[in-house]
Amino acid sequence: MIILDYKDTRPIYEQIVEKFKMLILKGVLQKDEQMPSVRSLAVELSINPNTIQKAYAELERQGYLYVVKGRGNFISDNKSLLNERKEELKNRVVFIYREGLELGMTKRDFMELLQGMEE
Repeated sequence: MIILDYKDTRPIYEQIVEKFKMLILKGVLQKDEQMPSVRSLAVELSINPNTIQKAYAELERQGYLYVVKGRGNFISDNKSLLNERKEELKNRVVFIYREGLELGMTKRDFMELLQGMEE
């Protein structure tokens, strides 16, 4: 389901959080779907269960998961989360654009960069 990059400087739990967030936002994991148990995911990834628990707690804090006592962790409704993430990305792009303008880049420079990225 997820693959960890041990060369990544971020802590393992942050990588897990980011991977699950993307799976949720892309719709791979659906609303009300049960997450793998802490123990089974820890065994699958060969990491400490406390690391998984920390990642799940962070996902819950951010609104991606909800907990049902005695049953496990489940995916929250992700429509508002997707819109929030898109808005966050728009704000980051605006920030980068303004920074580029301050450094002498032009709108054309950005357009050429974006056109070069198209598939």
